[in-house]
Formats: sequence, C-alpha cells, structure tokens
Amino acid sequence: MTEQQDIKRAVVASRLREARKMAGLSQGQVAKLLEFHRPTISEIEAGNRRVSAEELSRFADIYDVTTSWLLAETAEQLETDDPRLQLAARELSKLKPDDLDRLLRLLASMRSSDAAGDPKE
Repeated sequence: MTEQQDIKRAVVASRLREARKMAGLSQGQVAKLLEFHRPTISEIEAGNRRVSAEELSRFADIYDVTTSWLLAETAEQLETDDPRLQLAARELSKLKPDDLDRLLRLLASMRSSDAAGDPKE
C-alpha cells in the first residue's frame, strides 16, 4: 500500500469515528445495526480494515452524512451547533441500551419509508 492510500484510509477511519460519535452511537450499537461484530467497527475506525463501497454507504445512512464527506471529498461539516441535536444526544445517552436500539431501528425504518416515497402523515 502506498503512503497516499495509508493517509486516505486514516482520514476515512477518522471521519467514520467522528460521525459515529456525533450520531451519539457506540461501536456496539453500530455493529448491531450493520450486523458486524463490535471489534470490526473498532478495526475500521483504527484504519486497520478496508471498507467496501457498500459498507461505506451503509455507514453514511446510519450516521446521516454523505459518502463524499466520509471520503473527505467535501469539506462540509457535521451539524453540531444545532441545540436540538445536542439536546437529543443528551436525552438519547440516558436511554437503556435496549430502548436505544429499538429507537434506532425505528428511526432507520422511518428513513427507509421516506426514501421509498411513502407520504408523511
């Protein structure tokens, strides 16, 4: 692997870690959502494991960021200064792990419905 590839992998790993933290998720929660083992997420975030295009797309969906941002192709920033998001993150951190997992599945389902063009009520 070239030095440039090493740098790119480190940047992607860093962005994945940052996006996960901004989403208020643990590595274990992400692993469950992606049906990975938790150490796999750790290896990805450490830059020790390659991420396929399909996996990158799934990460982007879960973290609600673009794949371009994860690949450091754009300079867009994560929305961290929105007080509603900060409040939501604080409240989510208080949930029991099982309740948080159920909520995350519900949110993923809602996003899937929106993407499928289902009308909102």
